[in-house]
Amino acid sequence: MGVDYAIYLIHSMSASTRLNQGSFEDTDLLLADNFARAAAANGIKQILYLGGILPKEVVTAKISVHLRSRLEVEKTLASKGTPVTTLRAGIIVGPGGSSFEMIHNLINKLPALMCPKWTLSKTQAISLKDTLEIMVSCLGNTEVYHKAFEIGAPEVLTYKEMLEKTAKAMGKKRWIFSVPIFSVGLSKLWVSYFGKTPSKLVSPLVESLKHTLTVADELAVGSLKTEYLDFDQSARQALDPDNKLSESPMFTNEKEVKNTVRSIQRMPNTRHRSALWVANRYKVWLPTFFSFLINAKENQRGDLGFYLLSSSNPMLQLTWIPDRSDLKRQLFYITGGWLVKRFDYGWLEFREVMGGKYMISAIHEFVPRLPWLVYVNTQARIHLWVMNRFRRYLEKYKFEE
Repeated sequence: MGVDYAIYLIHSMSASTRLNQGSFEDTDLLLADNFARAAAANGIKQILYLGGILPKEVVTAKISVHLRSRLEVEKTLASKGTPVTTLRAGIIVGPGGSSFEMIHNLINKLPALMCPKWTLSKTQAISLKDTLEIMVSCLGNTEVYHKAFEIGAPEVLTYKEMLEKTAKAMGKKRWIFSVPIFSVGLSKLWVSYFGKTPSKLVSPLVESLKHTLTVADELAVGSLKTEYLDFDQSARQALDPDNKLSESPMFTNEKEVKNTVRSIQRMPNTRHRSALWVANRYKVWLPTFFSFLINAKENQRGDLGFYLLSSSNPMLQLTWIPDRSDLKRQLFYITGGWLVKRFDYGWLEFREVMGGKYMISAIHEFVPRLPWLVYVNTQARIHLWVMNRFRRYLEKYKFEE
C-alpha cells in the first residue's frame, strides 16, 4: 500500500446521500470500524485521530451524544490492534473549522447577540497552526502510541468571551449580552440560521457546549508543544485572507448516482452472537414475520431472494459475497428485484462492532426503482420499521433462549 501512518478526520454529521436513515453516531461507528479494518489489513503503523475534549469525571451516559460518539470512535479505531494516538481538541480556530465558522458568521450577521446560559461554559480553544504542529510531532512518534492527549491553548475562555474577541478581530461593534436561561432548542435555531450551518451539524455541537471542556493536566501534551497562539492571535490568523492556512484544498467530486440511500441501525448484541448468526436469523425472521405476504428462497451458495406472495419475480435479490464475509461481517450485494433500479451499486451488511458489543445492520448506496417521493414515504419508512422490529426481536430473543 505504501502508507505507514493514517490520520482520521472523518465526521458524518452532514449526510452524503439523499436519504440517510440512521444517526450520525451510528454512521461514525461504522466508518471508524471500516478504517480500523483497513488499517489492520494494510499494516498501518499508527492512526492519528483528532477527536474532542471530554468533560472531567466522564460518565458516558451523561455526556452529550456528540462527545460520546467521539469517544466511541476513539475506541473503535483501536479495536483492530493498530496503535492509535488520539488528540482531543475543543474549538479549533482556523479557516474552514465548523465551530469557528459559526462564530464568525454569527458576528458577521447579527448586530446584537443574546447569549444563553451555555455560552458561559468554559473551554480552551486552539489555533489551527498549533493543532497541525502537534499532529506532526505525533506522527511516527512511538512514545505516543496507544495514548490520548487533550490539546488547547493555556487561555481559558467562555464561548461568550470568544464571541467578543472574534468581533474585535473582525473590527465589528457588537452588543453581546447574557440571559439566565439554557434554551438549547432556541440556540439551535438561531445558530443554524444566522451561523449559516446545517441544523444536523449545529444540533449535536450545541448539545456539547453545556459541558466545561478544558484540558486535564494529566492528559496535556507537555513537551510536545510549549508555546501557543492566544485566541486573539488565532482569530486574526484565521481571518487573514493572505494566510496560507486559509487556502482550502480543492476537491473534484466523482459523478454520483442520484437518489442513493444509506440506512444504518445499531442493534444490541448482549449475547455476543456473530454477524453470521444474525444474518442467518434475519433470513428466517423476515419471511416468518411477513408470512402472510413474503416468501424467501435461498440457494445452496447463500444467495437470497424475497418474493411477494407467490410471485416468481423477486422484490429483492441478495448475493452473498463469501470472500468479503466472515464471522464478524456478512456482506450481500443487491443484485436484483423489482424494487431496485441499479443492480451493480448497493449492498447490505451485518457487522459486529466494538468487540461484539453492538451489531450494525446497514444498507449502502441503494438506488430504489420507485419514484423518489413515493419511495421516501413508503418503502423507506417500511424498511426502517422492519429493522426496528428486527432489533426488538433480537432483544426479546436473548430472554427466550
